Amino acid sequence: MPPSLAAAAVSVLTTAAAAEKVRLSRAYAAAWRDGSLPDRPGPRPPDRPARPVRPELKLPRDMPKRRKAGSVAGRVALLHALAHIELNAIDLAWDIVARFPTFPDGTPAPRAFKDDWVRVANEEAKHHALLAARLATLDATYGDLPAHDGLWQASEVTAHDLAARLALVPLVLEARGLDVTPGMIANLEKVGDGDSAAVLRIIHDDEVGHVAAGRHWFGVVVASAGGDPAERWRALVRQYFKGDIKRPFNDASRGKANFPPDWYEPLAPVETILAGAAPPKS
Repeated sequence: MPPSLAAAAVSVLTTAAAAEKVRLSRAYAAAWRDGSLPDRPGPRPPDRPARPVRPELKLPRDMPKRRKAGSVAGRVALLHALAHIELNAIDLAWDIVARFPTFPDGTPAPRAFKDDWVRVANEEAKHHALLAARLATLDATYGDLPAHDGLWQASEVTAHDLAARLALVPLVLEARGLDVTPGMIANLEKVGDGDSAAVLRIIHDDEVGHVAAGRHWFGVVVASAGGDPAERWRALVRQYFKGDIKRPFNDASRGKANFPPDWYEPLAPVETILAGAAPPKS
C-alpha cells in the first residue's frame, strides 16, 4: 500500500496497463474509505499518465468514421470508444486528487473533496471494467481499435487552475456524456443489445453524481474569490475549451446534478439553437 493518498494517485497515473489501473483504483479507493491510506503530502503527478502500447492513439481528425451500432463491429467501436473515455476519466479523477492538495486561496483541500474524487475514480474504474467485459462478449478487447488522443488535453490546459479543471472536466466533458448517453442506450436497445444498454445506464447514473461533485466544488472554489459562479464558469469555458457547448442538453439529468440551464444555455451556438433539439447521433 502506498504511504499516502497522493502517492496512491500517482501510482495509478504511472500504471500503463488498463486492467491494472482499474485494479489499483478499486483497491486504493477501498483503503481510503476504511482509513488505511493516510492523508499526507505526496509526490506530484506526471504531466501525462502512462498508457498501454495499445490502443494506437491518433488525433481526433485521423480517427476512422464510427460505424452504426446495428452491426457487431459498430457496437464494438462504440464500446471501445467509451472504454477509452473511461480510462482517461480514471486518470483525470486521480490527477485532481494529487495535483490540487490545496485550494486557490491556500487552504488545504478538505477530506470531503478527496472523498468525492476518490469515489469518482473508483466509479470510472468500474465503468471501464464493465465496458471491457462487454467487449469480451463480442470477441473484442480494449486496444483492438485506435483511440483519439485529445481527451487528456483538458487536463493539460487546466493543470495550473483547479477552478478551470472543474469547469472543463465534470461540467463540460462529463455533462456532455449525460446529454448523449440516453441516445446510445436507445440505439443499443433498438438493435437488441440490452446488456450493453444496461451498462450505459449504470454509467449515466453514476455520471450524474460526478457532474454534481464538479458543480459543488466549483461553487466552493469560486465562492472564496467572490463573483457569480455561473459567469465565472462561462468565462473559464470560453478561455480554455476549444469547441462548442452543443445541444441538445439533457436538462433533466443536468438538473439532478444541480447544473441548471441558465449556466450553459448562453454558451450554445446560435446555429444549434435554431436547429432545435434533434436527438444526438451515436
